[in-house]
Amino acid sequence: MRRIHDVTKATLTDFVLDHVAPGAEVHTDGWQGYFDIGRHRFRHVVTNVSASGDPAHAVLPHVHRLASLVQRWILGTHQGAISHDQLDYDLDEFTFRFNRRRSHHRGLLFYRLLEGAVAADPHPHKALTSKSVA
Repeated sequence: MRRIHDVTKATLTDFVLDHVAPGAEVHTDGWQGYFDIGRHRFRHVVTNVSASGDPAHAVLPHVHRLASLVQRWILGTHQGAISHDQLDYDLDEFTFRFNRRRSHHRGLLFYRLLEGAVAADPHPHKALTSKSVA
């Protein structure tokens, strides 16, 4: 997950190119900003939610479930106190927890956390708490 600043074709295509494995199947709704995705290394499946006649949560259930889980996590874990400056870090934490929600090897969770911390660039406390957006 990543916060994006607009939903233009260029922004959405760049996001998919950066975050989806080559050859993967990408499912989207009929938003015109997704139209260039199929021109790249992905199979693009478009589902026109309004034309289907079914509610959006029935047509794209995984998207709506994930959005619901993020909202519950923000309200429960963070008591709704998510700051704009920390949103990217909070989304990273949610993604880490979500991707490991069914892990049977709990000891590996801490190992993976340390592995990710070592692989990431250092972020001094001042940079994390700064009001400026990079």
